[in-house]
Amino acid sequence: MTPTSAVHRVAPKGRGTHRSIASAVRAARDGDEIRIAPGTYVEQLLVDRTVHLLPEDGPELAVRLLAASPGRPVLEVAAAGVLVEGIALTGQDPGLPAVLVGAGDLQLDACEISGGRVEAGGDSSLALTDCRVSGAGLAGVHVNTTGSARLTRVVVEDIQGTGVVIASRAAAEATELTVRRVTGSGVRVRGDARAVLRDCRISGPGRSGLLVEDAAALTALDCRVEETAAEGVRVLGSSARADGRAGGVLLTRCEVLRTGTDGVAVSGTGDVLLRNCRLRDGSGPGASADGESRVELVDCQVDRAHGSGLVARGSARLTAEGTSVTGSRANGLLAGDRSEVRMAAGDVTECSFSAVHACDDSRVTLTSCRIASTAEHGIRVTDRAGLTVEGGRITDCGLTGVQLDSAAEARMRGLSVVRGRAGITTESTGTVVLEECDVTDAERAGISCGTGTAPVLRDCRISGTGTAGLVIGERATPSVDGCTVRDAAGSGLVVGPGAEPRVRSVTVARTGKNSLFVGEKARGTFEDCVFAGAGSDGAAFPALHVSAGGAPVLRGCLVRDTEEDVALEKGARPVFDDCLARDVRNPSLPTGVEQSLASAGSPESDPQTTARETEAPSEDTLEDLLAELDGLAGLDRVKHDVSSLVKLMRMVRRREEMGLAPPPLSRHLVFTGNPGTGKTTVARLYGRILAAVGLLERGHLVEADRSALVGEYVGHTGPKTSRVFQQARGGVLFIDEAYSLTQYAGSNDFGQEAIATLLKLMEDHRDDVVVIVAGYLKEMETFVRSNPGLASRFNRTLLFEDYGSAELVSIVEHQAAQHQYELAPEAREVLTARFDAMPRDRGFGNGRTARQLFQAMTERQAYRVAELPDVSESDVMTLRTQDIPQTP
Repeated sequence: MTPTSAVHRVAPKGRGTHRSIASAVRAARDGDEIRIAPGTYVEQLLVDRTVHLLPEDGPELAVRLLAASPGRPVLEVAAAGVLVEGIALTGQDPGLPAVLVGAGDLQLDACEISGGRVEAGGDSSLALTDCRVSGAGLAGVHVNTTGSARLTRVVVEDIQGTGVVIASRAAAEATELTVRRVTGSGVRVRGDARAVLRDCRISGPGRSGLLVEDAAALTALDCRVEETAAEGVRVLGSSARADGRAGGVLLTRCEVLRTGTDGVAVSGTGDVLLRNCRLRDGSGPGASADGESRVELVDCQVDRAHGSGLVARGSARLTAEGTSVTGSRANGLLAGDRSEVRMAAGDVTECSFSAVHACDDSRVTLTSCRIASTAEHGIRVTDRAGLTVEGGRITDCGLTGVQLDSAAEARMRGLSVVRGRAGITTESTGTVVLEECDVTDAERAGISCGTGTAPVLRDCRISGTGTAGLVIGERATPSVDGCTVRDAAGSGLVVGPGAEPRVRSVTVARTGKNSLFVGEKARGTFEDCVFAGAGSDGAAFPALHVSAGGAPVLRGCLVRDTEEDVALEKGARPVFDDCLARDVRNPSLPTGVEQSLASAGSPESDPQTTARETEAPSEDTLEDLLAELDGLAGLDRVKHDVSSLVKLMRMVRRREEMGLAPPPLSRHLVFTGNPGTGKTTVARLYGRILAAVGLLERGHLVEADRSALVGEYVGHTGPKTSRVFQQARGGVLFIDEAYSLTQYAGSNDFGQEAIATLLKLMEDHRDDVVVIVAGYLKEMETFVRSNPGLASRFNRTLLFEDYGSAELVSIVEHQAAQHQYELAPEAREVLTARFDAMPRDRGFGNGRTARQLFQAMTERQAYRVAELPDVSESDVMTLRTQDIPQTP
């Protein structure tokens, strides 16, 4: 009030007071104050001058103003500077305004408005502080003005419609606004309006939490949107205003929780930026971009979306930087149509589908991202989609680290793929380039080039794969330059039938089978390559195997550190130009220029090219073998089972020596368990034990897999399986991943023929061969049940459990002792903690992981010791804490 202002009093009775508020307003001048006694006033109040309405002393909201007519607001303002404080205002029609500001400006402080909305139109302005709006229809607060609006500590609830609507060209600010129990959207911003929300809470709306349309702009800071029936934030329309001012939506430090559909959904040409936001537990995607929209996420978290974490469709552009996507029940990132997605320094983990899926004509760029623990592929690209990867790491995928299909295009540099069923598989006919990529510990192949593909591989590294290192499919024509393949359990480089690769400066070392396997009628050139350490676990596999009709050209290649350098099938026609063999026990590689080996080995040697044989030492005693079994790390249950079998076998042998009939007994076994749990080692010991007992003639072990038993054409499988079986006579035939014989469907698969041949041979030579089939538990159960003949012969299963941390440490210590190293005492503790932290999932390598970790420790120790000025024998022999890698 000013010194010249007057005070007008309103009361139901009393001398010198107005009987109605309207009477007091008519008597007032600009700047006057109207004090109202407690009570209920039924009026149609029009305020057309600058006045201050407030209650006399009394209880809070003791003054109640009720609309006199259902078709009119209880309060209408047509003047500037109107202030209403501490009054309850109630309309009679929820679908109409209870408070209407047609001109001027109104400030409501500590008021309660019900039975209709608060509305501002024209060029008016509106301010609400510490107010409550409820019981309205269509909207609780509707700002449809070219003026300003300010809402501070306002509660809008129980609205049959939208909580707050900001429209036209209004400039609105809301601080600590609460919107709850509304049937429409929480806050709707449309037209050319601009809105700023700070510390606001929107919960339980019947539609979207925040809805932004047309060319409107919204900035939200430290806000929370939760329990929405539809999207948490929905953005439609244009990102630019008609007058050229920037539109769009900015959310900073906001939370969007438990939404009915998308956490944030953007379409049209909407432009949205999210900074430090968290989107969690939505029933749809975490954030989606459609149409021609633009969405950018910076340092955000997208958690537990029931759909995909991030989705881009249409021609949308989606960018994510420093953002994590975790626990999506579909894809972590899904790109389709013609969308473009760029993600940098992001994490995508624990998704139910592929972590990143690109399809249609989309384009996805990933820079220094981490993908982990997905149920399917780490990255899958199909149709005509394009992928660019710079750096990053993919770990523990249920299927393939990177899967490229159809006509997808991909350029990947510096990507690391660790564990998973397979590393990188390209079945795409599009342009695929892999540079400086690492694939480690894949359960199956490291990198696979599918039928008819022509990818380019440069300076890639593949190590520790469960089957082959690099597989080149039928009729594929890849270019492979400067790559390395190490420690593959199977063959290092496999060239499929009819393939014609161009391979240069490739090193293949320490493979379980062949360094290079060339399929039927395959060609290709191999220049300046090194093939070292074939059959590194002691099996007799030649470094180079060329199948019938194969005609590869090898120039300037080196074969070393192997039992045998070359094995040829009949009709093979390789060309060797200036190639060398070093440290080969049985060399046959020709020297000189343009020399060809056109003839194949004898048929008797064929089994050795398809199955690995380990001869049993002749001086074994049963006691020594049982002691060797007992000395293995872990495997308590297996040791007990084998010991029980030995007792049974000895009893069988004694009955036979006494001329008694042996009891019905199947010596064939099923070994189940994860990789690296010692199945092959125990199988080798089991054969030697049976030989020591006198139930097998030699007790040697022949290892075979699907490729050793199944042929490529009609009439090929039976003889191939028979040759491997004959090689195992007198010993043990060990078939790893035996379920692969039944997992392939189609008229061109001969796995069932291999099983039928095997069963007949087992019946015909029941006393000559023990067959052990091995693999994962569930798959082996399905395999044995798939054929009555298998179920009757394989009725005993030995379960190989995963090693505990202490057992893995003992394996490392055993490796150290074998190679003249020793562990420092403190290193044992750190090593135990390192194993404790490793996830024991299906891809865990058990003993293989321990051996690989030992190898990594020796390499790190070598780098460390090389920098010491003075080196002692203890320095060279001792592995210390700093030599233990701290990351998987």
